[in-house]
Amino acid sequence: MAKMIHSMIRVKDAQRSIQFYHDVFALQVKRRVDFADFSLIYLANEHSSFELELTWNHHSDSDYDLGNGYGHLAFAEEHLESLHGKAIAAGYHPKEIKSFYNGDDLVAKFFFIKDPDGYDIEVIERSEVYR
Repeated sequence: MAKMIHSMIRVKDAQRSIQFYHDVFALQVKRRVDFADFSLIYLANEHSSFELELTWNHHSDSDYDLGNGYGHLAFAEEHLESLHGKAIAAGYHPKEIKSFYNGDDLVAKFFFIKDPDGYDIEVIERSEVYR
């Protein structure tokens, strides 16, 4: 059976992206493969074996066009309000926490935040559905 191991995004400034993912989600660089013109930087934390691969093209000065096909990355967090406050304190400007209902049933509490390259990230409160 196949196992999902990582998702890749392209970043303009590797250090700025590494700092963001560390500050907000406590991701650490697990390994890095540097080539002449680009680097592959794998981030993860102790809560999951899934990794976020940052692809940094060394000499790219222009922003990436995210287009209309990109959705978002998602993180599950037990202490949603605390992480939201931490992101605000670090100057990252998360959107407000929202509650999503299906009729009277709470489906999820969440907020969105953009990383330095404009990728949307959903932070969902842990629940029976989102672990």
